[in-house]
Amino acid sequence: MIKRITYGTTTALVSLTLALSLGGCLPQEVDEVVETGEVTDAAPATVSKPTRHPDELLRDQYRHPAETLMFFDVQPSHVVVEIWPGAGWYSAILAPYLKDEGQLIAAHFPADSEISFFRKSRAAYNERFLLQPDLYGKIFISELAPPQVLNIAEAGEADRVLTFRNVHNWMRNRQEQAVFDEAYRVLKQGGLLGVVEHRAPESFTREEMVQSGYVSESYVTQLAINAGFLPDGQSEINANPNDRHDHPHGVWSLPPTLRGGESTRAQFETIGESDRMTLRFRKP
Repeated sequence: MIKRITYGTTTALVSLTLALSLGGCLPQEVDEVVETGEVTDAAPATVSKPTRHPDELLRDQYRHPAETLMFFDVQPSHVVVEIWPGAGWYSAILAPYLKDEGQLIAAHFPADSEISFFRKSRAAYNERFLLQPDLYGKIFISELAPPQVLNIAEAGEADRVLTFRNVHNWMRNRQEQAVFDEAYRVLKQGGLLGVVEHRAPESFTREEMVQSGYVSESYVTQLAINAGFLPDGQSEINANPNDRHDHPHGVWSLPPTLRGGESTRAQFETIGESDRMTLRFRKP
């Protein structure tokens, strides 16, 4: 039985660009977790609904959400599972986009987690998204805390499973393969797994990946293949050639975390957010 909580009550490109352009005020965010295909340029229209915070809009230059979601071929009628959405940077785009025809399932941290950060992050997500069904529609919440809590949706339910900058977190407890296996289970035949992750040089060992927060493309690809997926595409949408992957605090030296503090802020803001892989895998 899936532990799931229900709240609330086009063309793909038009719906997506509208979702991307929405701005407004949100509850205070918690900190982030210590954490080949054709794309189309999109110029979002100006819309007044308050679903994205101005600080989130500033990150579009690094995260390219419209191009990324089009690369993952996310359609308004899809059932989409977003794994570990955190404060909801991508949920603020996906929820309005899927509100009328599709379904967003947020596979979040357990509300009763023993980890304080997880509890606070889940509570902030609930406050932001689940109390405004007119903006975000009906969102299902499932829970993921491998290996104890792992059922994120029903078998074969999802058209897309997406995760953004999370693989390194699962590697800390050696649960990365379990999560990829679960993504495979819940996808429909022909469904896609989309992965965005901080990209390590291929020379990095597993230990270096865990410590730095950067993961190699080959490592992620092997996890997907082990689960049963077929590689289906790779994009440089979220690449950053200015990132040399050798920072004193790993990926957390860079924005938005800036772990080095004010003394190095200017240096790392000049680099921008991390160099990221954008990979797509298909369930045969």
